[in-house]
Amino acid sequence: MMLLTFTFAAVVSLSALASVVPTERASSVDLDAFVTVERSIALQGVLNNIGANGSLAVGAAAGYVVASPSKANPDYFYTWTRDSALTLKMVVDEFLLGATYLQTHIEDYLHAQAVLQTVTNPSGTLLPSGKGLGEPKYNVDGTRYNGNWGRPQRDGPALRAIALITYSNWLVAAGQAGRAKSVVWPIISNDLSYVGQYWNSTGFDLWEEVSGSSFFTIQNQYRALVEGATLASTLGVNCTGCDQAPEVLCFLQSFWNGDFFIGNINTNTVRNGLDANTILGSIAIFDVNASCDSGTVQPCSSRGLSNFKAFVDGFRNESLYLITSGAAEYLYDAIAQWTKQGAITIDDISLAFFADIFPDAKLKTYSANSTCSGFSQIIEAVRAYADSFVSVVEQYTPVNGSLSEQFNKTAPGNPLSAYDLTWSYAAFVTMAERRAGQYPPSWEQSTLADLPSECSASSIKGVYVPAFAAGAPNVSTSCTSYVQFAVNASTYFGENVYLVGNTSDLGAWDVDNAQPLLSSNYTSERPLWYAPIALTAGEYINYGYARQEDCDQPWIFETVNRTLLVPECDENDVEAIRAETNDAWTGSVGSSGGC
Repeated sequence: MMLLTFTFAAVVSLSALASVVPTERASSVDLDAFVTVERSIALQGVLNNIGANGSLAVGAAAGYVVASPSKANPDYFYTWTRDSALTLKMVVDEFLLGATYLQTHIEDYLHAQAVLQTVTNPSGTLLPSGKGLGEPKYNVDGTRYNGNWGRPQRDGPALRAIALITYSNWLVAAGQAGRAKSVVWPIISNDLSYVGQYWNSTGFDLWEEVSGSSFFTIQNQYRALVEGATLASTLGVNCTGCDQAPEVLCFLQSFWNGDFFIGNINTNTVRNGLDANTILGSIAIFDVNASCDSGTVQPCSSRGLSNFKAFVDGFRNESLYLITSGAAEYLYDAIAQWTKQGAITIDDISLAFFADIFPDAKLKTYSANSTCSGFSQIIEAVRAYADSFVSVVEQYTPVNGSLSEQFNKTAPGNPLSAYDLTWSYAAFVTMAERRAGQYPPSWEQSTLADLPSECSASSIKGVYVPAFAAGAPNVSTSCTSYVQFAVNASTYFGENVYLVGNTSDLGAWDVDNAQPLLSSNYTSERPLWYAPIALTAGEYINYGYARQEDCDQPWIFETVNRTLLVPECDENDVEAIRAETNDAWTGSVGSSGGC
């Protein structure tokens, strides 16, 4: 997802978590009517933002999901891999629920993603190591986005695989297993290879702010590998990477701190750990038939409920709402699971959550089969809690049903930031599905997965092949070697540093195609900008660094021309860093334009 800015007295609408307290249920008639009408508006809002025929996606190629039509303050007129996959998963689910007209959008999407997988970008290429699959966003015509950004982001391939696996399962059931195998599986296979190879490598989280290991990412990576293995068995193909699933699930348990799930670990960013990604992750991997004891952390799990309370309490104030529709969906998910299982077990971990909404809660199992157990009272209390979040959405949604990225909590409650945000629309639709008792297909194993006795930081080398049958171009690669470029360059906030050179890999001296450098290790003591870049082995290159100034000021280029001989490649370890630079900026420096 795009970088979200939480401003005082503003909120992430529809992804917003209300500062409401458990309360009596809102008028069901009014709320039912609002959800029914808004669900239809939200689905159409999504379709308006999908190229090539979406009314608000003019210029976007067929199948590309535009994050928002907003092109200024903020500019979200791009396509994000993660947002697109989450959106298309919703579209697939709506298709499975009977909206057959949506199939053309699904088919456009899978073609677009087959092509997108092959686009060389600042994160890398598809061949030979798959690194390009970790690129978070692209221009809406499917070309590379070359701006400085938090990359790589490792949730996109997993989420895309999940969406396409769900569609493939429908194809199989509809007697089209051949199409699932020849057309869709090659796209999925690339993504699963990426997950299996890079699941234990750090990357940026879904808010694009923190580099580390993300709870949301790990949850969805596990689901992708499990579902991928099942589909591969059905189609009679090999799933490279799927054997990593037990280790991924084992690693997921390390995010629990005894009270809540830490949103990101293995990071140098100092935060308290409470993060909406832990709520959104459980929503994304929800399975109505899953056990509440599952290590996947389903919404009904004791640890998940404790985490939900900790997160809500941590953001309960008079200024902020965060992930409101998501909070409601989480609770509807839990209700569905308890109802399916016919029981609610309250233990030491979940007691505080239940006590907030059902003061008589005790450490026991409440059975649906007992008229005096309290099961139905707890269900109704949680449903009222969920509906109170939806009431907040209703209160701040304009009469035309449009959903922005943020809204102002203070009067007049006007929408803020990116308008017609696709993910906001998609979040409302999935919430409405759960509230109506409509659930996606099951994916979890029927028995609880066994965890390794000791977690291992394993991985497996991926196998990457363009998905030709889905329309991918025939790309190839020469023998390349990775060079870690590093330059000390003190910069101001808003200034970026790029690498540019004489080869096509380095933009051929054109800054529009230069390689953006990362600043994630930047400190005042060492103002480091760096990036590992794959270059054609054995060639001499000329290169230099350039500063991108803010406020549309001209670029500033170094006054020195550097040279480097790219080392020979190692075909047994194509990802190895074969050379490193240790440069210092030479030339003029910039200053903020103050815009």
